[in-house]
Amino acid sequence: MKTFITTLIAIILSISILNAQEIKFPEPDREGGMPLMKTLDLRHTSREFSSRELPIDLMGNLFWAACGTTRGEYRTVPSAVNWQEVRAYAVTKEGIYLYNEKGHYLEKLIDGDYREYTGTQAFVRDAPLTIVLVADYTRMGNIDDTGKLKYSWADAAYISQNIYLFCASENLNTGVRALIDREELSEKMKLDNNHKIILAQCVGYTVE
Repeated sequence: MKTFITTLIAIILSISILNAQEIKFPEPDREGGMPLMKTLDLRHTSREFSSRELPIDLMGNLFWAACGTTRGEYRTVPSAVNWQEVRAYAVTKEGIYLYNEKGHYLEKLIDGDYREYTGTQAFVRDAPLTIVLVADYTRMGNIDDTGKLKYSWADAAYISQNIYLFCASENLNTGVRALIDREELSEKMKLDNNHKIILAQCVGYTVE
């Protein structure tokens, strides 16, 4: 009974936090996780997800692993010219958020459940979290659109792989996809022409 009550309180607190306009994460755990070679061995793509909510501290570690700030000015992933142009958006049943790497928090941009628009496959509605990777072309200087497209896709792939490795380490399911109605999702996310959706990636617990 005590364990059930503790779990219920944690779920209620997580829901309450997710409904806030700003979700401040605790400091990431830089010492945890499996050895790298083990996570490489366990990395896999999933298309089934439990609807169980992810705890806030776990989400914080996930976003830091994906593209968090290290050594003041760098990220956990490389990017061309250190533009850091690919931004991570969180889409949950409570709304759409933007990850602020410097402050290590999620800023709520839009209320409502838009998970169904993050992909063309039915399973995207089930995952408690979809991370949408968006290139901000205003961060990329004066190169042409072909160059911006090329570099931003490569940089997004680095982030996606970090998500995969973190999920393998934490026994979470994840799966990246490019099957997205980008025009519709851009409209729902209220993105302008300088922001281009690249990939989307579901994260959640395994189905029990």
